Amino acid sequence: MKRLTLLRHAKSDWDDPVARDFDRPLNHRGEKAALLMGQFAARRQMQFDALVASPAVRVVQTLETFFAGFGETLDARWDRRIYLASSPTLFDVIRDLPDSADSALLTGHNPGLEELILDLVPDDGNNPMREDVEVKFPTASIAVLDLPIDRWDEAQENIATLVSFTRPRDLDPALGPGTR
Repeated sequence: MKRLTLLRHAKSDWDDPVARDFDRPLNHRGEKAALLMGQFAARRQMQFDALVASPAVRVVQTLETFFAGFGETLDARWDRRIYLASSPTLFDVIRDLPDSADSALLTGHNPGLEELILDLVPDDGNNPMREDVEVKFPTASIAVLDLPIDRWDEAQENIATLVSFTRPRDLDPALGPGTR
C-alpha cells in the first residue's frame, strides 16, 4: 500500500506585477492558509517519506510556510513537469517516485491536481469527498489517497481510495470563498 498526499499551492498574489506567472508569490491569505494546513497535518501526524513539488515561487513559499506549521521540513525534489501539469504528466511524476517511499507528498497546481484525484479515485456515485473535489480543489487544500500498490510505477486510474479531503475553510471559515 502506498499513500499519496496532494497539496495544492496556497493563494497567490495576482496583483503583484511580476513578469511571469511562475514567479507569483503568495498573498497574506495564502500564507495564513499554508500555515494552518501545516498545523493540521502535524495534528493528524501525517508522515511523508518523499516530497516532489513544482519549483514555482508560490509552491516553494507554500511549502516553507506549511512546514513552519508542520514543525519539520522535508527536502523537496523540485520537478518542473509539475508546473501547470495535466493528470497524465502527474501520473508520470508519481511513477517516478522512489519505491522506498511508502508515503509521498506531491505539491503543485490546478487543474492538474484536481484532474489527478478524479482519475485516481473511481466515480462510484457514492463518494461525497470525491464529489467535493469535483466541484473544486481549492488553494492550500490537502487530499490523502491510498493506492493498493507495492511500487509507484503501478499507479493507474481508478484504483485509489480518497481517505480525506481538507480545505482551509474547513478549519477556518474566514479562509472560505468570498472572504479576504
